[in-house]
This record gives sequence, C-alpha cells and structure tokens, in this order.
Amino acid sequence: MDNRWKEDLAMATTHVLELADVRLRYEVRGSGPLLVIMGAPMAAGDFAPLADALASDHTVVTHDPRGISGSVLADPAQDSTPELRADDVAAILDAMGADSADLFGSSGGAVTGLALAARHPRRIRTLVAHEPPTLGLLPDAAERLAEVDAMIATFHRDGLGAAFAQFMGSAGFEQGDEGAPVGPPAEVPEQVQADGARFFAHELRGTTHYLPDAAAVKAGPGRIVVGIGVESGHLTTSRTSVAVADLLGAALVEFPGDHGGFIGHPEEFAAILRKVLANA
Repeated sequence: MDNRWKEDLAMATTHVLELADVRLRYEVRGSGPLLVIMGAPMAAGDFAPLADALASDHTVVTHDPRGISGSVLADPAQDSTPELRADDVAAILDAMGADSADLFGSSGGAVTGLALAARHPRRIRTLVAHEPPTLGLLPDAAERLAEVDAMIATFHRDGLGAAFAQFMGSAGFEQGDEGAPVGPPAEVPEQVQADGARFFAHELRGTTHYLPDAAAVKAGPGRIVVGIGVESGHLTTSRTSVAVADLLGAALVEFPGDHGGFIGHPEEFAAILRKVLANA
C-alpha cells in the first residue's frame, strides 16, 4: 500500500455541530464501518494516534466532549453529565446520517457509552467500555466517592495542582502514568489547564457517581464489552471495570498498557479493538 495514500486516508476533517446549549467539535477520518472513539475529559486530539491506526478499515469519529477544548458551552457553568454527553454522541450520529455505530469509550468516555446504551440503545452495535470509573459499584463506594468530593473541594480551595495530586493518589496512578486526565498546571498548555479545571469543577463528580442502568443496557440490542488494561491492576479502574462486567454480564477483554494504553500502544491497542469488533 502506498504510504502517501495511507497518510491521506488518516487525515481528519473537522466539523462543528450547533446544538441548543453547546457547539460540538468532532473529527472524521478513514473509510469503512462507523466507529466512534470517545473520552471524558480527554479531547479528540488525545485519540488521534488510535484513530489513525483504525482509519484504514473504519470511518473513525472522535470529538471534544462538551465544555472541553473546541466544544464550547453556551453556559460555561453547566455541569457535564454522562446523560448529556450521551445525547451529544447521538446528535453527532444524527448529523452523520447514521442509525448506529460501534463505539469505544475510555474512562469517562466509557461512562458516556454506558449512558448512551441506556438512553439510546438502538444507536449501539458494539460498545467497548474501557475502564469506566464507576466508583458507586465498589464495595467501598462511600469512601471512594467521599474522596472525589474532597478532590473537588481541594480544587476550589487550593487549585488544580493540588487537586490533581490528590486525584493521582486516589486513583492509583504514579506520576507520568498513561491516561491521567490532566497534568500539573506548570507543565501543560493553557487549554489543558482549562480542561483540567473543568474536569474537577464540572465533570468529575457526575462521571464517578454515575450508576449504569443495568436493566436498560441489557434490554438493548447492542453488545457490551468491558475493556481493562493488562497493566492496570494497581488502578481503581481495574476494580470498577470488573464491577461493570459483573453487573452487565459482559465479557471482560484485556487491552495493552494501563488506563491510557491507547496512548502508548496505539497500533497494538487498535489490533485488539479490531478483533473485539469483528467478533460481534
């Protein structure tokens, strides 16, 4: 295959969808069956290497979640909930004229996918929910959710850096791990700082407190698969992934790396994702 052709195929086109309360920015690349890749708070750009790796045989859609990066809210003080983000994904599918799609969601994006499966079940062919941080499903849920509330209080009192350090410790991350949603403000661009601030002020609580509607998800026609990193054993999301799989009776599939394995191992990650989608 001509390398220049491969590069052209992976080039993303940028689109803007105007909704009543948000201007959604999304990207489309590649050709083939429709695959939506999503995070929260991670923006479209964070998934570019994975999307590029899949563009040879999929039409890949990535987007900036509401209030993050290029997706601008009419009311910046509006909280981001999994339900609102799920409705945004459905609106993007509408804009593309697509009845349904395969979806890969990581972290908060996995929670978005679970909300989509409950609210818009017929839009999903296969959902791969990679390490959803559904803390309310854990045996120590009260303690874990109290930690989240403490992080948010720390953010409002002491700023992003202090809240980020608290988040890393609670989640089980070590400094420099893949997949952490924000970085220390002294080391990252202004936009990433803004996204990190929004994460703590308006997104973290709604995402981590979300409880999947097991009955609604199971009643839908789509297939649900839960992804877990082979190196995620030290992370809280390893436990939440097992809890979601148990709740839904879903298959648990190992992916390369840890919570952000798609960042460090995009080609290997794409190969596993292809196999999962092909086994529908």
